Amino acid sequence: MIFNSIDFLIFFPIVILVYFCVPQKLKKIWLLVASYYFYMCWNVKYILLLLFSTIVTYVTGLLLEKPKINRKLVVGGSFSINLLILAIFKYYNFFISTISDLCGKAGIEVTIRKMDLLLPVGISFYIFQALGYTMDVYRREIKAEKKFVNYALFVSFFPQLVAGPIERSKNLLHQIEEPHFWDTKRVSYGLQLMVWGFFKKLVIADRAAILVDTVYGNYNVYEGWELVVATVLFAVQIYCDFSSYSDIAIGAAQVMGFTLMQNFKQPYFSQSVSEFWRRWHVSLSTWFRDYLYFPLGGSRCKPLRHYINLMIVFLVSGLWHGASWTYVIWGGINGIYQIMENILNRKYKLPLISEKIGGKMFKMLGTFALIDFSWIFFRADNISSAFQIIRRIFMVNNMWIFFDGTLGTMGLDFKDMFVLFIALEILMFVSVLQYRNICIRDSIAKQNIVFRYIVYIVPLILIAVYGIYGASYDATSFIYFQF
Repeated sequence: MIFNSIDFLIFFPIVILVYFCVPQKLKKIWLLVASYYFYMCWNVKYILLLLFSTIVTYVTGLLLEKPKINRKLVVGGSFSINLLILAIFKYYNFFISTISDLCGKAGIEVTIRKMDLLLPVGISFYIFQALGYTMDVYRREIKAEKKFVNYALFVSFFPQLVAGPIERSKNLLHQIEEPHFWDTKRVSYGLQLMVWGFFKKLVIADRAAILVDTVYGNYNVYEGWELVVATVLFAVQIYCDFSSYSDIAIGAAQVMGFTLMQNFKQPYFSQSVSEFWRRWHVSLSTWFRDYLYFPLGGSRCKPLRHYINLMIVFLVSGLWHGASWTYVIWGGINGIYQIMENILNRKYKLPLISEKIGGKMFKMLGTFALIDFSWIFFRADNISSAFQIIRRIFMVNNMWIFFDGTLGTMGLDFKDMFVLFIALEILMFVSVLQYRNICIRDSIAKQNIVFRYIVYIVPLILIAVYGIYGASYDATSFIYFQF
């Protein structure tokens, strides 16, 4: 079951209706049942993995608070078990293929059978969330959760179960224990955020995906600016796709009275790569910062060691995103960006570029260009394809495609291109307001009732009319589900 499906549009209202009708003591149990049902809709068998990881980390938390126990051994065992699960289901075939390829190049024939395993949806997310809890208890930042229902709901809470945000125990666990009541304003705000998420997913992301898939799937027949357009639109696609899931998840949780962490903070307005990573997938970036980067020594060490720490974090981040060398290279490129930025900041204490509006725009565009270049490896099917795409980008300077109708032959007709353009203008307008810390929902709430309902209804009409549907449309999964 995914958010942009009829199943969810039936499931969610039922969950909300029952949730606010049952007594407080039953709300947690109902949400736990709903969350497990939500996950079972993907694959009934893999619910056992979710339950097993939950039990292991729950018991680990309890053991860590017992006196006279080897705490390092306990937490190490928990990490080993959970990471082994992740390695088997997500990385086993990747490692086998890599070993076979290396042995083949060395003239050694190795035959290791691959496993026919379906990647459990959301496994990287819920395992990281559970391990984050384990580390928080180990560091004595929180007390171990004694109530199993509370902890099981923390790990499996359905709005953010399969694609984040990766919640922290310090934020979500205490909310599970608190009573929740119907609040019209809060419910309205949550539904508005969900609608905005659906707009970004169905009107922008899935429409941009048509052009991106067409060009990247046949990159050998495109060149120059055609590939540039597709690459820029992939940056739009992945942002709208992933941030839309976060918006829907945060909005759904808000309807029920829960506050999840903000996962995206207008990342393409960043003026440096380091700022981009403070704004992009915040829950994952801060997870790696707190549980990997800082334990490695962070920046409180010699420059060389600091650069090694940065590279380790980004390589692991790349591998977290997918079992492919393209993701590892993508992570490595961003690690190199961070290291080069750090070197420049150490060498030049004063800003190299003016802080006036022109200089800020230049830095934004430069940062976007660097990030968008790395997205080529993220999107390409393999390393060879990525380098071929880069080579073909520089083959010709065919800027006439913007005027001769070529754009209409790249998967989207002119009507869809126009819809995408208008939708991007709306996205830009909203993003600028958010960047300036203007609470749009508060601003809407202050308007008269006619204006408010126009704002509520128009996005629904746009989604219904211009969302990507049709006979060939099968509720396109969110990109980050595969991670």
